Amino acid sequence: MELKLNACPAFGYFSQLDHVAILARIDWVILNGYLTIEYSGRLPLLSYTPQGWEIERDTYSTELLKRLKDLCLGKCTPDDLTFLKDKNRSLILLLLDKIADSKDPAYIHVLELWKQIEYKKVRERIQQVILVLQELTPSE
Repeated sequence: MELKLNACPAFGYFSQLDHVAILARIDWVILNGYLTIEYSGRLPLLSYTPQGWEIERDTYSTELLKRLKDLCLGKCTPDDLTFLKDKNRSLILLLLDKIADSKDPAYIHVLELWKQIEYKKVRERIQQVILVLQELTPSE
């Protein structure tokens, strides 16, 4: 709960399975190159391989896109966007590409707010996306 894992759509996904079936699935993703085991001292840690991260990055960016779309529907402040701060740069750039590809000007307001709390390189990309969406918006 502290890490808000309960908000992750994958949390509890296999809760109907027994321990053996869950471990078999974990073994499968390791053997097929999506996850790897790294050690921190004596403790094993599952981490994504490049191939696994590619899939997760796409999935997670789609989840973030939906979350931003929901924020477009209501009042939003820069504080509402702090969940995007310090995320993986390639994830954020993919998210911004998806926003641009959406051609939806409803994102402009949220992007303007997000830009206020981001680092320079991300701010620059946000501004590029805003310009793309503004170009697609009919003039009044």
